[in-house]
Amino acid sequence: MAQFTLPKNSQYTEGKAWPKPSGKNVTAFRIYRWNPDDGAKPRIDTYYVDRDDCGPMVLDALIWIKNKVDSTLTFRRSCREGICGSCAMNIMGQNTLACTLGIDECNGDTVKIYPLPHMPVLKDLVPDLTNFFAQHAAVEPWLHTETPQPEKEWRQSPEERSKLDGLYECILCACCSTSCPSYWWNGDKFLGPAALLQAYRWLIDSRDESTGERLDALHDPFKLYRCHTIMNCTNACPKGLNPAKAIAEIKKMMVERVV
Repeated sequence: MAQFTLPKNSQYTEGKAWPKPSGKNVTAFRIYRWNPDDGAKPRIDTYYVDRDDCGPMVLDALIWIKNKVDSTLTFRRSCREGICGSCAMNIMGQNTLACTLGIDECNGDTVKIYPLPHMPVLKDLVPDLTNFFAQHAAVEPWLHTETPQPEKEWRQSPEERSKLDGLYECILCACCSTSCPSYWWNGDKFLGPAALLQAYRWLIDSRDESTGERLDALHDPFKLYRCHTIMNCTNACPKGLNPAKAIAEIKKMMVERVV
C-alpha cells in the first residue's frame, strides 16, 4: 500500500469538529482542508455522516457532507462510475477513487481523506494536475503514421489488438504517479508511471510508424530511467493495470534496439 505523504507546504492544524448527528449509524470523516486564498494554514476538519441517509461509497459521503453540512468543502467528481478519474484522492493511506471505494472498506472508526500526495493543492482535496497532464501530452498519445490514410480505418489483427489490453484502459486519475517515490523526488523530470504506460501503449500499437522517434524521445536519464521498480504504481492503480510492467517493456525495447 502506498502510504500517504503530506502535500507540499502542508503542515496542518486541528480544524473544526462539526456536530454529530443523532442517528445510530454514524461514521466520522477527517478531511484535509486548505484554501490558499484565505492565508490560513491547512487543517483537518472532522465531520460525522449519518450512514442511514447516505450512499455506500466514500464519494457519497463527501457529497452528503457538502450538501448537508459544509458547502465550502471542495473536491473533484464527475462520472461516479470509476471511469473519469476525477475523484482520485488519498483515502486511509492509499491513493484510490472515492467513487469506487466503499465506506465499509475503510478499516477503522474514522475515515481519513487527503488530496493526492506530493502535488500542489489548489483547494482542499483538489490537486493541481497541470504538470501531470503536460507529461501525458509530451508522449504524443496519438497515432504517428507516414503511409497514406486508408479509406475506412487502420486495420489490426485480433492478436495485434490484444497487445493494447491493460494499457488503453488508463483513466489518468494520477493515483499511480502520486504513489511513486521517484515521481515525488523528480516529478519535474521523470515522466511517471501514468505517462510511461501511455507511451508504451503507442509504442506497442501495430499501426504506429514512429517507434524509433518515440524511443529517442524517452532515452533520457530522468524521463524513463528514474523508475526503480518500487511497484507502488501497480498496487495503487484502481483499474488493476500494471504501469511497472509497461515501463520494464520500454526498457527492454531500448536494450533490444541497441543490440
